[in-house]
Amino acid sequence: MKGMSPIVKKVSQLISAIIFLYGIYIIIHGHLTPGGGFAGGAILSGAFIFLVLAFGTDILNLRREEEEASVIEGLAILIFMLLATIGLFIGIKVFFHNFLPKGHMGELISAGVIPLCNIAVGIEVGAALFTIFLALVIYKEEISK
Repeated sequence: MKGMSPIVKKVSQLISAIIFLYGIYIIIHGHLTPGGGFAGGAILSGAFIFLVLAFGTDILNLRREEEEASVIEGLAILIFMLLATIGLFIGIKVFFHNFLPKGHMGELISAGVIPLCNIAVGIEVGAALFTIFLALVIYKEEISK
């Protein structure tokens, strides 16, 4: 698939940037409002999927992007597990211990380690959903050949 018209491509670039920023907002404010890592990650992947749909598929580039998304997914899981186990190693001996100082209620930096966990989950979910989408697109391209 070659992609859509130049107008659709330009509009999709602008809209996907807004969608991406909204996903980041949902992830970062997940401890204050409904949302968090999973919902924000799904929104982030939607921004990238929107771009792939508008610009079309190039089978070689998509395979490389699928591998990169898988690496990012693995790193996000590693970061999440490191955040969960740090409490075991700093002398407290508690899994998922909130080792960062707590702020004042209602502020953005007020939940200790929870926003960092939300960011890791958001990156992992976004990369996983995008990888699944790319795998389906690559499969469809190979079947249609």
